[in-house]
This record gives sequence, structure tokens and C-alpha cells, in this order.
Amino acid sequence: MEILNVRNLGKVYKAAVSHEALSNINLSINEGEFVGIMGPSGSGKTTLLNMISTIDRPTSGEISIGGKNPFRLSQDQLAMFRRRELGFVFQSFNLLNTLTVKENILLPLALDGVDLDEMNRRVGVLAEKLGITSILDKRTYEISGGQAQRTAVARAMIHVPKLVLADEPTGNLDSKSARDVMEIMDRRNKEDKVTMLLVTHDPLAASYCNRVVFIKDGQLYNEITYGDSQSAFYQKIINVLSLLGGSGHEFSPVRH
Repeated sequence: MEILNVRNLGKVYKAAVSHEALSNINLSINEGEFVGIMGPSGSGKTTLLNMISTIDRPTSGEISIGGKNPFRLSQDQLAMFRRRELGFVFQSFNLLNTLTVKENILLPLALDGVDLDEMNRRVGVLAEKLGITSILDKRTYEISGGQAQRTAVARAMIHVPKLVLADEPTGNLDSKSARDVMEIMDRRNKEDKVTMLLVTHDPLAASYCNRVVFIKDGQLYNEITYGDSQSAFYQKIINVLSLLGGSGHEFSPVRH
């Protein structure tokens, strides 16, 4: 079943000199896929993510998520749609430091008025899967960056959204924590069939995806699919990035 369909998408930012950030983007993601988006800074990948996450409106073309065009909804319906159908994981974690880990994770359910027993049941199951049961009662300033990102992943998945959008989720993590977070996302994708879209500069993070789409100058440049092994896929990603250009420091160095 198709979860995301992007058709002929374009975005122009009007200014004294108009800037075409994206043109004619077509992309579809099926249920249970884990898709990465890569490209140099300024290539348009963040613009694309902002439109899929319904934060920014396309200038042309259409986006449909779970069969619905979010841009045809009223403001109230759109807020509800975003809260129920989408999950977000950000580079900076975006956790509320006045709340405990558990309260942060439960936020989407609390906003939707889910009853307490069900909330506790869900958080128990998910915390176990993400290896954060022991920190549920801690405040966010008492935990490590890797634990904070796992908490954010749990918050993004607790309400069983149609699509989880992750924007540079390993950007603030050391290589071990980055690997841990990606392995956790990979497992939830494979075991729970969570559909995910990942925007990243990090070839290692991208190597956990089933498929990576490359964007250059606002257009689709290439797409590669996971083959026999992660290491071979990682090498394919590195090869495309080297052809893609952009300054060398933009993509994370090879991590061991």
C-alpha cells in the first residue's frame, strides 16, 4: 500500500530574484519502506521534507499521505492530521526538559486524550523495544544524547503514525550513539513495519535504508536500492555522493 505519493512537486520562493528550490519531483513510498534522501546543502532536500511534513506548501504539484492531500484540509484538520498521521525525529531532539522521558514520549497520546492504562501499556512496550525502560522517570537533562534521540524516536512512534519523518537524526550524536539509534530505527522498520523517511548527510545512517534518493539543484539526481549487504550499499552511497559533488566537508567522514 502506498503511504506517500509526491507528484510533479515544485517550490519557488518569491523574492527580488525568485529561487526555484525544487522542480518536478516525483517520489512514492510504500508501507513499510525506509527511504533516505541525500544531497548537498542547498539541494532542496530540506524543502522537500518541509512540504511532506506539511510545514511548507508546494508551489505546484501534489502530495498525498495515506491517500489524503493534507493541503486541502482546514487549519484545524491539518493540525490534527499532523499530530495523528506523522511522527517527527529532529537533529536537536526537541524534547521538553520540564517533562520526564516518559511524559515526553506520551505527549502525542495525551494530546489525543488516550486513557491512562492504554498510555502506560504502549509506553511500556515501546520503551522495552528501544532500550530506554530504565530512564523513563529521568528528566531530559539527566540522559545522554543517544538516549535523548531514542526518546524522540519513541515519541515519534507511540501514536502509530502512517509516516515517521527523521531530519538528520544522527547529526548531534557520536558515532556509537548514531549507530545505536539507526539500528533501533532499522529494527522498528523491519519488525513493526514502521514507514520512515530519513533526510541525512551521513552515509552510514543512509546505509540502513532500503532505498536512497539523491537530490541535486532541486531535482532528482539518482536513486539506489539496498542490495546484498549493508557494506556494499554503503559503498554505493559513497560512490554516488562523490559524483554528486558539493564541498567535501558536507558529508560526514567515513565512520568506523
